[in-house]
Amino acid sequence: MDYTKILSPVVTEVPPSGIRKYFDIAESMQGVISLGVGEPDFPTPWEIRKAGILSLEAGKTRYTANKGLEQLRVEISAYMKRKYQLNYSPTDEILVTVGGSEAIDMTLRAVICPGDEIIIPQPSYVCYEPMVRFSGGVPVILETTAEHDFKVTPEMLRSVITPRTKALIMPYPCNPTGAIMEREDLEAVAEVLRDTNILVLSDEIYAELTFGARSHVSIAAIEGMKERCVVVNGFSKTFSMTGWRMGYACGPEPIMRQVTKIHQFAIMSAPTTAQYAAIEALRHGDEAVKNMMEEYDMRRRLIVSGFNRLGLTCREPKGAFYAFPCIRSTGLTSDAFCEQLLYSQRVAVVPGTAFGAGGEGFVRASYCYSTEHIREALNRIERFLKTL
Repeated sequence: MDYTKILSPVVTEVPPSGIRKYFDIAESMQGVISLGVGEPDFPTPWEIRKAGILSLEAGKTRYTANKGLEQLRVEISAYMKRKYQLNYSPTDEILVTVGGSEAIDMTLRAVICPGDEIIIPQPSYVCYEPMVRFSGGVPVILETTAEHDFKVTPEMLRSVITPRTKALIMPYPCNPTGAIMEREDLEAVAEVLRDTNILVLSDEIYAELTFGARSHVSIAAIEGMKERCVVVNGFSKTFSMTGWRMGYACGPEPIMRQVTKIHQFAIMSAPTTAQYAAIEALRHGDEAVKNMMEEYDMRRRLIVSGFNRLGLTCREPKGAFYAFPCIRSTGLTSDAFCEQLLYSQRVAVVPGTAFGAGGEGFVRASYCYSTEHIREALNRIERFLKTL
């Protein structure tokens, strides 16, 4: 059997995730401290777990509506209005998905025609570029820089728009850089897009993980942008519900009708038990989120000050739960730094290049781990730096 004649070259030519490479190596080694995976170390809050358990005990194990439980969509609608001043109809503008990643994938599939160009700011989450390719689109990389706090600027955006541009992905708050786009930044981007027919796919999975006095602003909340935005969010990061696989997409009815159609044929419906847990999260999860955020903020300050003390310049991440220190002072590439650190000191971080070529010279370190865990990792990194 010649599998090269069976498998799609579009798929085989996409390399596997750079995040998983170091995670898999670390899994096979003893005594590794990992700062590699973006998964909260908090258990899902008990009341949320309890809601899922009670739904099982009540025998609520059948398929739900393709769009998700109506009461969950009503809660998502209320949450989006309460948190981000966005009004979405639970009837035809909201779809419950299997994690935020499915929402991104389905939206891209619904809008991309072969050859359409999709603008992707990088460094950013590893799934965007492969998903665009899988749908027949052409990724157009917009390289953000530390000098601009890894934000998309109007000048950068104008430089990559062409007649074939179909959509712009907005990955803020950003994994891996921790960058955010504040209202004035978003208004400047909106001005560039206002008279175009370019869609915005805004991945706001880290929206509630925003630090500082100013809360998250969705680009869909900027005047004139809601009609051209699909907003993706979910429960994994905010409510520490990674394994429940719960996400959602909100957008204009004509787009969401087609996104839901793909979801209907490909997935049927999101997990029923997880949907009941998600209802509880939206209704009563604010206090648990507040407590987790306070802990994340403490860890954030600890890891950023630690990297700067060690001479690995680290800008303040204002969103998500990642630090993105610059390792150019070591003279090593991002991959070499991560590999040598892992084998010599048993500390796992992720090379910035896993998130795009613009990540060279940086590494991503997640701080969704205990302060003791972070302190020990920093101690080992210090020992490593002394050997260079």
